[in-house]
Amino acid sequence: MAGLSIMIVAGEASGDLHGANLARALREIRPDVRLVGAGGRHMRAAGVELVRGLHRVDAVGVPGPVTMWKGLSNMAALKRCFRRETLDAVVFVDNPSMNLRLAKSAHRVGHRVIYYIAPQIWAWGRRRIHAIKRVVRRMIVILPFEEPLYRAAGVPCRFVGHPLLDDPAAGCERASARTRLGLPDGVVLGVLPGSRRAEIRSLLPVMLAAAGRVGASVPGLHCVIAQAPTVPDAWLRDDLRRAPLPVTVIPNRPNEVMAAADFLLVASGTATLQAAIIGTPMALAYRVSWPTYWLARMFLTVEHVGLVNLVAGRGVVPELLQSDATAERLSDEALRVLGSRARADEMREAFGRVRAQLGTPGASRRAAEEVVAECRA
Repeated sequence: MAGLSIMIVAGEASGDLHGANLARALREIRPDVRLVGAGGRHMRAAGVELVRGLHRVDAVGVPGPVTMWKGLSNMAALKRCFRRETLDAVVFVDNPSMNLRLAKSAHRVGHRVIYYIAPQIWAWGRRRIHAIKRVVRRMIVILPFEEPLYRAAGVPCRFVGHPLLDDPAAGCERASARTRLGLPDGVVLGVLPGSRRAEIRSLLPVMLAAAGRVGASVPGLHCVIAQAPTVPDAWLRDDLRRAPLPVTVIPNRPNEVMAAADFLLVASGTATLQAAIIGTPMALAYRVSWPTYWLARMFLTVEHVGLVNLVAGRGVVPELLQSDATAERLSDEALRVLGSRARADEMREAFGRVRAQLGTPGASRRAAEEVVAECRA
């Protein structure tokens, strides 16, 4: 079989990381593979030749004019790339708002289309699955309940496990994590306010106010912010200046912050599943603009929004959304768990069951095997 040429298209920071892990696994299986793609620094470091001239798009909810222009410019550049490149497959990673449109374009010009980390049809209705069936040759999913949905619709699909299980830092213990981070003894409250500017603006002030309320009841509380790699210091500066208690900011080490903490305040998203794998009790929060919220409510078809609760099939973690995402509610949830060993153990036991459902380590390798198999087909 001649050398493969594969394009990987990721969107957000998490997609860049998963795309990079997939690229490394592809090189292990097929050292002769040529990899091109759309992503960030992780994919570049993994040896992916990035398409030039693409803009970073960082948006939550209904995009503004500048974000719309950047997104349309990126799509036009990638469509030109699809027409120009001779490819064995195009692998789209997550980011369905953009990637499903691009998948149609790639299919139209004759490329094999593979989707890794599936669109959330189980959350937003299943009408999208008909469009997916027309253009996607193989779906590779990371949540256990997704495989039967796609197979029932006639889309070739494999559950490969969750790539978060491949991170060795997910297994670090509390004592060693605190030692590595230089944290003293005492109760640690971890704060993970997200990776986008809109998330930081809406959630960080509320989470810090909640931390202040917890600190008033828990003497010697240590508040630690896990700063995402996409978050510059300037986004945190004003809120830290107004914080009601001393705060330690630790960049680029979210797993260790999660492991070191006794309780976490987390922005809804992949971080909640990451925290569950590590086993730290938490409450999740999220806020968007009210038009975005009501639009989401119109189309949302699931009872829960947190990935932990979706995998568990029940409300394991408190979900505080919109007007419920207040300092009072967040601090109450934190104090309820910090004051009860039984509540904390109950949440950890539920997390253990969630982790067991996510498969075994090696998701990126199995995903790469699926990509190579499709290229051979």
